Amino acid sequence: MRRTVFNEDHEAFRETIRAFIEAEVVPVYDEWFAAGQAPRDFYYKLGELGIFGINVPEEFGGAGLESHKFEAVLYEETARAGVQFGGSGVHVLLALPYIKMLATDEQKKRFLPKFVSGEEMWAIAMTEPGTGSDLAGMKSTAKLSEDGSHYVLNGAKTFITGGVHADRVIVCARTSAPTAEDRRHGISLFAVDTKSEGYSVGRKLDKLGLKTSDTAELAFVDVKVPVEDLLGEENKGFYYLGHNLASERWGIAFGAYAQAKAAVRFAKQYVQERTVFGKPVAHFQNTKFELAACQAEVDAAEAVADRATEALDAGELTPAEAASAKLFCTEVAHRVIDRCLQLHGGYGYMNEYPIARLYADNRVNRIYGGTSEIMKSIIAKDMGL
Repeated sequence: MRRTVFNEDHEAFRETIRAFIEAEVVPVYDEWFAAGQAPRDFYYKLGELGIFGINVPEEFGGAGLESHKFEAVLYEETARAGVQFGGSGVHVLLALPYIKMLATDEQKKRFLPKFVSGEEMWAIAMTEPGTGSDLAGMKSTAKLSEDGSHYVLNGAKTFITGGVHADRVIVCARTSAPTAEDRRHGISLFAVDTKSEGYSVGRKLDKLGLKTSDTAELAFVDVKVPVEDLLGEENKGFYYLGHNLASERWGIAFGAYAQAKAAVRFAKQYVQERTVFGKPVAHFQNTKFELAACQAEVDAAEAVADRATEALDAGELTPAEAASAKLFCTEVAHRVIDRCLQLHGGYGYMNEYPIARLYADNRVNRIYGGTSEIMKSIIAKDMGL
């Protein structure tokens, strides 16, 4: 089936990204994997390539485009090569929408040029130890000083992707107590400078997958945050967080589809080259049937992912539609990648093969951004159930 989601500009971008990955990432990716993170200077290269500025207004050094299709190309090309760009996905997919939506003109002038160049890498800190997805239960506090010049931030966060290399972190903290009517009330967002006194990075967490993406614990002890670094209005943070969930879930959905597509590519190549009983593994009927079934699922996921992309770019992707796309694409990827690993036999369990890394990387897709169970709840509610 012919795809219509991409045009000539996207395909030219694809060629550039594919060449960049082959030259700058593939030769050193094993080193990143062993180190558990991409090196900090890699993000400057992404800045030079223009990756961080695609959706940033031209006046702040970006390309001024309002489309997620270039991000979609990135998902496909990194998955195709079996690599990742470290924690940079959070920088663009999660942090940028909040800056664009909430930052004042003065803040944008301060933040965005360094955002585009990679001089300042951003992350977002929501989850806390013991609260998980229950953001309304967060305990971190930010109290306004007596002279009104700054907030005093105290608390801890965990599972913060990009937290090791981050120069700025959007921290969610309580500026007011929750009310009896609304326990979500009182949360505010701050663009915290990680060089601030009292700010510290704890453990770099050892994850099952996403090994090149640095994930950390953060701690704040009497961190002074200038009032100029408050994002949006006080106490409206929970509303702001919900506003960008559709785009976040689209990103997970599209990334999962891209991983499934890559898995079929890896498996097809392997079974054509691997010989057993004097014949290529691809010769056996079971192999053909398994890959054919996987390809059919990938085709369906591609259609769902593309439709969600078009809706997102048009500003029409609803929370329920985003949840549906995430649920479907991540579940398809789970099934397809598992079957493709099986076709690799014992070698599929070895980290030197991209299918093994893909298997581990993919598992979190059904957890973060809202679990599959949460997605089902959202869809059911939209159905009136």
